[in-house]
Amino acid sequence: MNKLSIIEKNVRTQLRCMIRMNTTSTKQKQTPAEYCLQLVRKSDYENFLCTLLLPHSIKSAAFAIRAFNVEVAQVEDQVSDNRIGAMRLQFWTDALNGIYNANPPKSPVADLSYLQILQRHKLSKRYFKRLIDARLSKLSSSIFVDLESLEKYCDYTTSSIYYLLLEAQGTASVNADHAASHFGKAHGLVTLIRSVPYNARKRVMILPQDVLLKHSVSSESIFQGQSSAGFKDVILEIASCAKQHLKMATSLRKTAGKDLNVIFLSTVCVENYLENLEKVDFDVFHPTLQRRNGILPLQLLWRKIWS
Repeated sequence: MNKLSIIEKNVRTQLRCMIRMNTTSTKQKQTPAEYCLQLVRKSDYENFLCTLLLPHSIKSAAFAIRAFNVEVAQVEDQVSDNRIGAMRLQFWTDALNGIYNANPPKSPVADLSYLQILQRHKLSKRYFKRLIDARLSKLSSSIFVDLESLEKYCDYTTSSIYYLLLEAQGTASVNADHAASHFGKAHGLVTLIRSVPYNARKRVMILPQDVLLKHSVSSESIFQGQSSAGFKDVILEIASCAKQHLKMATSLRKTAGKDLNVIFLSTVCVENYLENLEKVDFDVFHPTLQRRNGILPLQLLWRKIWS
C-alpha cells in the first residue's frame, strides 16, 4: 500500500469517527460541545474539516470560536427586518458580556465559550466583539463603498477568528498576528467572492462600489447573473487583492514557525478556489465553482502532514 492510499484510508477513518461523533440519540440531551461541532459542520463545512485536524488541546475551543462566528454571521440571513437583526446581535453582545462577567446565558455556544475558552485559554473579548460589530455595521449599511472598506470588514469578520485561534494555541508573535491579519483578509475576500451568486439571487450587493464603477458594471446586471467582461474584471481585481494578502500571510507564516501551519490549514481552501476561479476566467457563476470539493479532506490532511 503506497503513502497516498494510507493517507486516504486515514482520512476516511477520521470522517467515519466524525460522523459517529455527530450522531446523537434523540432521547439524549445534546452537550454544548456537540451543538457547536454540528453547527459548524452544517454551516461552515470547509472550516469544520480544518478544525477537525487541529491539536486536541485546542479543538474544543476552536469549534466554540467557529460556532460563535456562525451564530452571529447567520443573523443577517435569518431576518427580513434589520431592527430584529440588531436585536439578535444585541443578544450576543449581552451574552458576551455575561460570559466575561462569569454569568453566561443559557446558550450552547455561550456555555461552551465560557467553559472551554475563558477557563482554559483566556481569549480576548475584543475579537469576539469585532465579529458582532462588523455584522451590526453591515446591517445598517450593507454597501461597501470601496475595496478598503471590504478589506476592513474581512479583517473584523475573518482575521479575528485567526487571532483567537492563535491565542488558543498560546502563540504570541508579531509576525503570527500579521500573518493572521493578511490571511483573514484573503480568506474573507474569497468567501465574499464565493457568495456573489447567492447574494445576487437575494438582490444583495457585496462587491465594492468603486471597483464596479471603475469597470462600468451595474448591480442589476449582477443580480441577473450576467458575466460580462467588465464583471470578470471586477472579480479579477478583488481576487488579485486576496492573492496578495495570501502571499504576504504565507511569507510571514514561514518566519513565525511551523506550528502555525495547522492554524492556517484553510489556506488550502483559499488556494483551491482562486485556482479554480482563474480556470473559468473569473466567472463566479460558473457551475464548476458551485460544486463541493470531494478530495478536500485528503488535501487538508496531506498539507498538515507534509507542510
